[in-house]
Amino acid sequence: MSTGEFTWPVRVYYEDTDHGGVVYYANYLKFMERARTEHLRSFGIEQDALRREGVVFVVRRVEVDYLRPAVFNDELVVSAVVHHLGRASITYQQQVVRKQEPEQILCAGKIKIASLDAHTMRPAPVPEYVIAEMSRGN
Repeated sequence: MSTGEFTWPVRVYYEDTDHGGVVYYANYLKFMERARTEHLRSFGIEQDALRREGVVFVVRRVEVDYLRPAVFNDELVVSAVVHHLGRASITYQQQVVRKQEPEQILCAGKIKIASLDAHTMRPAPVPEYVIAEMSRGN
C-alpha cells in the first residue's frame, strides 16, 4: 500500500550544520520527523490527541542513505510516503532534496513507526480512523 506523496519545506539553519559546513547527519532524521508529523496533521491527526486516547507512535526502525550534502541556507523539500500500513505499524519512505534540484536526492530513508499503548508501552493497533484517513491518501 502506498499513499500519495506529502512534502514539507525545510530551511537549513546554521545550527543544523557541522564544522564542515554541511548538515549534521542526525538532523536529516529531525527533518523527516517533521514531515511525518505534518503528514499526520494534514489528515487532522494530532499526536497529542492520540496520546490522550492512549496511543503513541514511536520510531521502531530506521534505514537511511546519505547521498549528497545539504549546506547552510539550502531550501529543502522532505517527502513522506506511506509505504505500508500494518495493524500496529506504519512504514514510511522518505527523501530529502534541494528545492532547486528535486531530481537529486540528498538523503533517503525507510522509517518504521510502531503504535504503542501509551501506558504499557506494548504494541497496540493503529486506531481505525487513522488507517481510514491515511488509506484515502492526500
